Amino acid sequence: MQFKNLKLVDYVVYGRGAFNQLDEILAPRRKDNFPMIFFLDHYFIGKPLAGRIPLRGKDKIVYVDVTQEPKTKQVDALAAELKAEFGEVSGIIGIGGGSAMDLAKAVSLMMTNPGSSADYQGWDLVKVPGFFKVGIPTLSGTGAEVSRTTVLTGPTRKLGMNSDFTPFNQIVLDPELTKNAPANQRFYTGMDCYIHCIESLEGTYLNEFSKSYGEKALDLCRKIYVEKTGWDEESDEQLMMASYAGGMSIAYSQVGVAHAVSYGLSYLLGTKHGIGNCIVMNHLEEYYPAGVEEFKFMVEKNKIEIPTGICANLTEPQFDEMINISLSLKPLWENALGSNWESIMTREKLRALYNRL
Repeated sequence: MQFKNLKLVDYVVYGRGAFNQLDEILAPRRKDNFPMIFFLDHYFIGKPLAGRIPLRGKDKIVYVDVTQEPKTKQVDALAAELKAEFGEVSGIIGIGGGSAMDLAKAVSLMMTNPGSSADYQGWDLVKVPGFFKVGIPTLSGTGAEVSRTTVLTGPTRKLGMNSDFTPFNQIVLDPELTKNAPANQRFYTGMDCYIHCIESLEGTYLNEFSKSYGEKALDLCRKIYVEKTGWDEESDEQLMMASYAGGMSIAYSQVGVAHAVSYGLSYLLGTKHGIGNCIVMNHLEEYYPAGVEEFKFMVEKNKIEIPTGICANLTEPQFDEMINISLSLKPLWENALGSNWESIMTREKLRALYNRL
């Protein structure tokens, strides 16, 4: 039997105020006069965090627009601009939610690999290491800080650049950075983590490695969204570690039905990842009955509105496009339904599921 030889993040620093160590963390990684490039979520324009970034020499802050999830053309444009301006860089630091961190990972890789990022959507297609890269989450839940993928929407599909060269070299986990996150966004990304865990723990790829992390992440999600009333500093810390553990759980297993279906929504409709997973999870009683029941309880308890009817006015060609995107994600379906998944999740069944959304 062949076991996965898992590539992890090289260095992790955790704690309130850990962001203040960023300057000393970056110092030994600086090369000659090549700058550090900070990809900062455009949400932070005019906010104090931008002033705390330790700029040196030719360092540059690039505000990245994450109104929509990262696209291959956005990655290619950013990589081309940086290569034209600097030739090479000392590193790229992604500060923000999953989209900002995914952009940092992808641009780092595309500054050293030829062609378009669309050429590398798949598994183990990247052949050359990118520049040094750091992930600093300001929103917890996606697990992007630890994953070996960077999820991109390309010209023909939504799929990650899954490779051993994709994980960050360094992550900085500072719960203080997440304290002012909007409540709805915090819920959606928290549920992304929760759904990761349900899909991992009930999947056919499950082993004790992924189970150990998944169970801990799920326990933390329940403390936050089921047991507690209101949000506090401890919640920020718990969700940050749930995100980390949830990402580690799927790193050695896979996600499942909710993610496979929501990828189609994101590609066609531009639905943000966390919201898309929530929209789909609301209708997956057949696959995750206990998880869906608990999910609906958390939605009601936390007074969150999950959008409905988003597929109501789609045409048959649009449904076909979503179905094609979803069914192309074979590892996700195999984890969820087993090796005979194609006889279980037919196009007709998936079409009926999309129709309910």
